Amino acid sequence: MALHSFRFLALAILAAAVTAASGCSLSDRKALLGFRQGLNEPYLGLFNSWKGSNCCLNWYGVSCDAATGRVTDVNLRGESEDPIFEKSGRSGYMTGKLSPAICGIGTLTTLVVADWKDISGEIPTCIADLSSLRILDLIGNKLSGEIPSDIGKLNRLTVLNLADNALTGKIPPSITQLASLKHLDLSNNRLNGEIPHDFGNLAMLSRALLNRNQLTGSIPVSISKIYRLADLDLSMNRLTGSVPYELGKMPVLSTLNLDSNSFKGLIPESLLSNGGMGILNLSRNGFEGSIPDVFGSHSYFMALDLSYNNLKGRVPGSLASAKYIGHLDLSHNHLCGSIPLGEPFDHLEASSFSYNDCLCGNPLKTC
Repeated sequence: MALHSFRFLALAILAAAVTAASGCSLSDRKALLGFRQGLNEPYLGLFNSWKGSNCCLNWYGVSCDAATGRVTDVNLRGESEDPIFEKSGRSGYMTGKLSPAICGIGTLTTLVVADWKDISGEIPTCIADLSSLRILDLIGNKLSGEIPSDIGKLNRLTVLNLADNALTGKIPPSITQLASLKHLDLSNNRLNGEIPHDFGNLAMLSRALLNRNQLTGSIPVSISKIYRLADLDLSMNRLTGSVPYELGKMPVLSTLNLDSNSFKGLIPESLLSNGGMGILNLSRNGFEGSIPDVFGSHSYFMALDLSYNNLKGRVPGSLASAKYIGHLDLSHNHLCGSIPLGEPFDHLEASSFSYNDCLCGNPLKTC
């Protein structure tokens, strides 16, 4: 029995060695060459290595499974520390379109075509059929059209980065089915419509960057259910309504940026009393009322920006008891009264308090 097992293992190792030596499958090679036909890289000659029968051997940006010889990774970055970029002294530039031929590689786990500046056209809808895909990174191109409606079929996806393109349409509802997703970046596109109401189903998410779009509606309360969410950026959209109190109760949320929207109402006390909140930007909205006086020794803000709102009343005295506030901006509001003494006020400049109704005291004029 032991001899039989040994022979089986030896045959398996031999088969893997033969597979690796013979190169990638014909279907994978055909898919890669079809994908390459849609792209034009005129300066660095990256695709000069894409020749010969073995696409697992020295094809730039291509990696294979050693045991099966199937392609698993296509990693093409225009901003790279690879020696070929350093030698040329330039970053990457590529034109063309993303060919659906890439969808012929059913074993693909990583697809990165990032920062090439001028790749245009739409994202092939068949990408949603690459069931093994874990990383999809298409940042920094000129991709247009809509995000594939069936993107939610990629239930193994951990990274989805489509930032810095020209994508339009709504965030597809199916995106909330990406149960393994940890990093979502859709920033700097032209996406419109509302954030899906069940966004909170993305239970594994740690970063959600939806800034610099044209999103409307309110913040879904369900977001507060994402236990692991540490970084939420919704800035520079057209969002309205009030900010859910529940956001301030999220256990690991440390960065919240809501800058340049149309939020109104009171600032939730929970956002300012959350000791884990390190960066909070609520500037350029329509927040009203007074600044909640809820700061204390637990408060540690690297940046706190409440500028360009309709805030009234006094600067909270409890700010002086904060453990640390690196950057504070309360300018362009309707605050009045004397600025409290002590840290952090002693190291702040006048610009932190300028353009209010009647503030006085250091670093402004004396009261």
